[in-house]
Amino acid sequence: MSARQDADVTGGFFEGFTEGRIDVGDGVVLRVRHAGDGPPVVLLHGHPRTHTTWHRVAPRLVAAGHTVVCPDLRGYGRSSKPPTTEEHAPYSKRAMAGDVVALMAALGHDRFAVVGHDRGSYVAMRTALDHPAAVTHLAVLDCIPIVEHLDRADARFAAAWWHWFFFAQPEKPERAINADPAAWYGSHAPGKADAPGKAEAMGAENHADHLAAISDPETVRAMLEDYRAGLTVDRAAEEADRAAGRRVTCPTLVLWSARDDLAELHGDPREIWTGWTTDLRGGGPSTAVTTWPRRPRTSWSARWLRSCGCDHPVPPGKGRPAIREEKACRRRRRAAPPSCRSCPAR
Repeated sequence: MSARQDADVTGGFFEGFTEGRIDVGDGVVLRVRHAGDGPPVVLLHGHPRTHTTWHRVAPRLVAAGHTVVCPDLRGYGRSSKPPTTEEHAPYSKRAMAGDVVALMAALGHDRFAVVGHDRGSYVAMRTALDHPAAVTHLAVLDCIPIVEHLDRADARFAAAWWHWFFFAQPEKPERAINADPAAWYGSHAPGKADAPGKAEAMGAENHADHLAAISDPETVRAMLEDYRAGLTVDRAAEEADRAAGRRVTCPTLVLWSARDDLAELHGDPREIWTGWTTDLRGGGPSTAVTTWPRRPRTSWSARWLRSCGCDHPVPPGKGRPAIREEKACRRRRRAAPPSCRSCPAR
């Protein structure tokens, strides 16, 4: 590993953040932005995004008192795209989780919270499972474990999530996407200004970074390797975890978009996550968690991240779970000794 290279402080877009490249070992260099002072949290994007998808979230977490680290995952954006293998292991979530731990160590953080959206949630989960001593909190957005998806795969799932299986095929998806990447990903989608993929919804700089990424055939290849690993080595790893009874032991938050089909296909994701966690703190549907992140309400999530995870679990609620759980935390805090720092409402 090496320290930051070619680092600079950006203004406006990600104002106050340092942008650079960090060697995390095995020839992999991650592009990253980071800023802040306080409990560290790393934000992991999904497909086909880059770290810039967090440009509205990251500054709010810094303002809430966190050190925030936003990398491009390996294979995505301007991070390294190592050669693949027949087993797709270089793009496994285990390899990506190792990158996250090495990145945070290079920045001086041995323990940190991890938040993942979409494909980044699988990396976040794997980081918590493989490196429990390093991860203080886990938040997964729009996600259940891969093996749980596949166990429930039916005609509805195949029709809605067909891309998982198409992306796993050799060569054909690269040809289809690279013929017109912007059209494939809806990056100039007609219709409403806030339609997924539109610059008005994403923000101009974020949209430009997205376009640059998907226009690179090597990035497209590497992003597809993520999916190929998902159906092979990642599925095998999760099956082994489940058989061994391994669970995420840190406080865990589960959020999903009310505008997406995750709950429609599988029911309440929290019920699935109870089998993978020992300290599920709640969560619920949100209009702020979308395929292309808008302006999310981060206040209660930021307070949750500030907890130290001692002995005040918050049970999942219904209706308006964020508000219910925040009020429950406040009641617990009032009843707790002054020295207790576990409550997300701090």
